[in-house]
Amino acid sequence: MDRWENHVAVVTGASAGIGAAVAKYLANYKMVTVNLDKNIEDYDAVRAEVSPEVAKRMHCIRCDVRREDQIKAAFKEIAKKYGPVSVLVNNAGVLVNTRLLTENNSEDVLNMVETNLIGVVFCTREAFHSMKANGIDGHVFMMNTTCGHKVPVQPNININLYPPTKHALTALTEMYRQEFLHQNTKVKVTSISPGITKTNFIDHVTVPPYTAVLNPEDVADVLIYCLQTPPHIQIHEVIMKAIGDIV
Repeated sequence: MDRWENHVAVVTGASAGIGAAVAKYLANYKMVTVNLDKNIEDYDAVRAEVSPEVAKRMHCIRCDVRREDQIKAAFKEIAKKYGPVSVLVNNAGVLVNTRLLTENNSEDVLNMVETNLIGVVFCTREAFHSMKANGIDGHVFMMNTTCGHKVPVQPNININLYPPTKHALTALTEMYRQEFLHQNTKVKVTSISPGITKTNFIDHVTVPPYTAVLNPEDVADVLIYCLQTPPHIQIHEVIMKAIGDIV
C-alpha cells in the first residue's frame, strides 16, 4: 500500500456500514480520504473511532450523489483542497421498502435508480477525468452485492429494484474496464459483491436467523487486498459470502 500513501481516495456514503469501514481502513493506510454523503453529521462518529492522527486524513463533503451538479462541485472542491483523485469507492446505495407494483412509489423508485446507478456513473466520470488529467493509474471500486449476480428467491424479502440496479453495476464494471483501456490508461476497476452484511440494510429485509453474515470490516479487508495488487494485475470481480450464508 506504500504507493498509495498521501493519495486521495473518495468514498461515497461513508458515514456508516461498509463505506465507513472502508474510509477508516484507507485512512489508516495513510490515504487522504474524502466522504461524499448527504449525512455528514454521522461521519464525526466514524472519525471518533480512529486515532487523532488517522482522523486528520478523513474529510467529508456534503453531497447528494443523485445530483450531478453537487457531484461536479464536490470533485472540484476535492481537487482544490486535497489534490487529484487516485481511488474511487462507489459505495453509496439505498434500499427502499416498496413493491414494484405499488402505486404512487415513483419517488422511491427514482431514489434507488439515481443513487445506486446514475450516481455511480457521474462519480466515476468525474474521478476518471481527474485520474487521466494527472496521469494517475487509479482504481475504481463498485460496491456491488451477490444480488447483482442472482436474484434471491426467499419469502418475505422485499428488495424490489435493488437487484436490478446492482446487476447494472456488474455490467458497468466490464464497460468501464473496456473504456479505461480504450482511453489508453491503466486505471483498474473492481466489483466487490458481498453477501448479507451487518449494515442498516438488514433493517429492510427479513434475514433468516440461522444464516451467517459478514462484517463491514471483512469487505474493507478485501478492498485493501485488491488495491495493493501489482500494477499489471486487475481483480475484476470478487464475490464473497460468510461461511453458512444460505441466502
